[in-house]
Amino acid sequence: MDDVTVLLGAIERGDPDAAGRLWPVVYAELRKLAAAQMAKERPGQTLDATALVHEAYLRLAVDQDRSFANRRHFFGAAAQAMRRILVEAARAKGREKRGGGRKREQADLDALVAGGSDEDLLALHDALEQFAAVDPVKAKLVELRFFAGLTLPQAAECLDISPSTADRGWRYARAWLYAAMSGDAADTSSEKNTDPG
Repeated sequence: MDDVTVLLGAIERGDPDAAGRLWPVVYAELRKLAAAQMAKERPGQTLDATALVHEAYLRLAVDQDRSFANRRHFFGAAAQAMRRILVEAARAKGREKRGGGRKREQADLDALVAGGSDEDLLALHDALEQFAAVDPVKAKLVELRFFAGLTLPQAAECLDISPSTADRGWRYARAWLYAAMSGDAADTSSEKNTDPG
């Protein structure tokens, strides 16, 4: 059992000092995840990696109703918090969702990872919300890969799935999200998941 899991257990048992001891243990790893995420953002963002880490940690720390079973669960929740923070920042810029009603010609997740626009980020967020209703595990895989910057093997480990299952899931999720973001699918939210992985 690693230090993070031990400290999370202590916090859940009500140890008043455990939360203070957790921050130094997770900070470097959260900072690395945030730096990877911020590297994908366009220059001139009001958030930086440090601000993203602090905001994500604060959101996790103040949620008294939430407990974390282990390291994987904690970092998965951190990835979700970072995603929400970035989406909120994009929305706060006051841009109209999806380019003011223009239909996207083609969604490019690779370009989005390399530094897409706020409207692309919002489009991905919306598509990911729909996808989570269809396949929550694969949606979490995308979240860990895109918003936390984990490699495919790291994300597979977080989700406790095999690397080959993660690879199949990643390919399926990308195809689904491409279709949803491009408007190519008539109704992606009601499609049945026929992917075996």
